[in-house]
Amino acid sequence: MEGRRVKYARSSILPKHRFRILTGNSHPELANAVAERLNVTMTPCTVKKFSNGEISVKISESIREEDVFIIQSGCSDVNDNLMELLILISACKGAAARRITAVIPCYPYARMDKKAKSRAPITAKLVANMLAVAGCDHVITMDLHASQIQGFFDFPVDNLYSEPLMIAYIKRNIPDWQNGIVVSPDAGGAKRVTAIADKLGVEFALIHRKHSSPEKVEVLVGDVRDKVAIVVDDMIDSGRTISVAAKSLKEHGARAVYAIVSHGLLSETKMTMIEELPLEQLVVTNTIPQKQHAEGCSKLVTIDVSPTIAESIRRTHNGESISLLFGEWAEGAGA
Repeated sequence: MEGRRVKYARSSILPKHRFRILTGNSHPELANAVAERLNVTMTPCTVKKFSNGEISVKISESIREEDVFIIQSGCSDVNDNLMELLILISACKGAAARRITAVIPCYPYARMDKKAKSRAPITAKLVANMLAVAGCDHVITMDLHASQIQGFFDFPVDNLYSEPLMIAYIKRNIPDWQNGIVVSPDAGGAKRVTAIADKLGVEFALIHRKHSSPEKVEVLVGDVRDKVAIVVDDMIDSGRTISVAAKSLKEHGARAVYAIVSHGLLSETKMTMIEELPLEQLVVTNTIPQKQHAEGCSKLVTIDVSPTIAESIRRTHNGESISLLFGEWAEGAGA
């Protein structure tokens, strides 16, 4: 009798949990690149719309008791992509997944992180609440517009950094970067720019613009004359900030101007305008699909973030530290 009990107990032990990668329609190229680096096959799922605009999701394989990672970025058609993500999370929750991690390379509504004026919504907090209600257990994102967004969640959030990739790109691809100066196009990016400048061992500069006249540079703090100016920002959408910065730096004597941006939304940007700017290159990451933008702009260069995302997924699944990926970048970030 005792022997039978022991045998029964041993046979009930579950096998080691696997992990699955799913994606919606926002950025399948990035999801496939991540899966390829992890040497896993994408879990087949269908995400489509009915004629009235409602979203239908079907996961074609069992994910019961498995570690699920859903890769979905907040790019163009942001509302559809957000709903796809929420419905995918809910579907995985209903399918008894052990843990559900939303991998959101570009967090939607990140610019609405505080009340800018009376009666304004804090939509980034609303998105966090929606993810929690849908059944999300963990979020992995990259270069949040404001670090306080991590405090909107009651479950773990890992904010990855693209700065190490930017530094590597600068060293490999920008001629005479040692004689460069890293520039923040606004006061909000000063901390990021000073950190990058320290790692490169170069000086930094800061552009200040008045809210009443954003098309004009009020103050340029730092000497850019005869230097390679490297403008660093977290997001480009309309392109006005980069445009003003590039023109001003050239007027102040910069020898060459490069722009490196984490999230290339470019939803309001005419790529012909970028071509006409005094920019050598506009460098963005592929947290947002760039194929359409690249077709109209020879100056656009893309940095691949799939290795960083893939390694963060591997470490999350294995219970390893993500902060070790970034060293000093992750100090105080809760990664």
